[in-house]
Amino acid sequence: MQLSLHKPLAFFDLETTGTHYIRDRIIEISILKVMPDQSTHLRTWLVNPGIPIPPEVSKIHGITDEMVSDKPSFKDVAGEINHFLGNADLAGYNSNKFDIPMLAEEMLRAGIDFDLSKRRFVDVQNIFHRMEPRNLAAAYRFYCNRELENAHSAEADVTATYEILKAQLQRYQELQNDIGFLSQFSTKNQNADLAGFIIYNADGKETFNFGKYKGQTLEEVFERDPGYYSWILNAEFPLYTKKVLTAYRLSKINHK
Repeated sequence: MQLSLHKPLAFFDLETTGTHYIRDRIIEISILKVMPDQSTHLRTWLVNPGIPIPPEVSKIHGITDEMVSDKPSFKDVAGEINHFLGNADLAGYNSNKFDIPMLAEEMLRAGIDFDLSKRRFVDVQNIFHRMEPRNLAAAYRFYCNRELENAHSAEADVTATYEILKAQLQRYQELQNDIGFLSQFSTKNQNADLAGFIIYNADGKETFNFGKYKGQTLEEVFERDPGYYSWILNAEFPLYTKKVLTAYRLSKINHK
């Protein structure tokens, strides 16, 4: 299957210092430009972000401060990247949500008027999610080979969930029939609270995952800004988040 193209389509992916469009920076950009005649051109740039790469981020993409210390800044190569893209439409995986906004920010910071108004965007992840829905009915069809009747009734849904888990254990040999293992395997984020406002960092310390202190531990924030705790208690946060914070504060007070 060949893509039907009337203008180039540029598939691209970014590696960055983090996921915040304003504070974080691009470290690597790779572009696969597919032309209307189906020929392809691949370019990759490794750039110095000008800020430290967090160790936990380096563990994900394998790029360290040392590896980019002698590389050009994004501003130095932005014109070359922009020229290579030309008038191409843009494609990627989760690109609409992250890569395109991040690239646009970096281009504007570099002084390039990166015009997106005449480009079309193709997000392969969104196509995947629309064509292969990840709801309970789809899981029941996939694992149990049956249609879920009375979907969204609590009784039908809970019974289907039980049957799906048993089918998953039978299908995947790497899954252990042990609740401790299944709990750890099925947990995506290491949240200290339920909503993900507080997470555990790489050192296992409670860390804010929102706002002006995002990425900073509760210990350092409360020591520097004790009023932040009171602000959270009086703001619109989940009760369980407030419960976790209160328990943390009490544990610190009791250990003094």
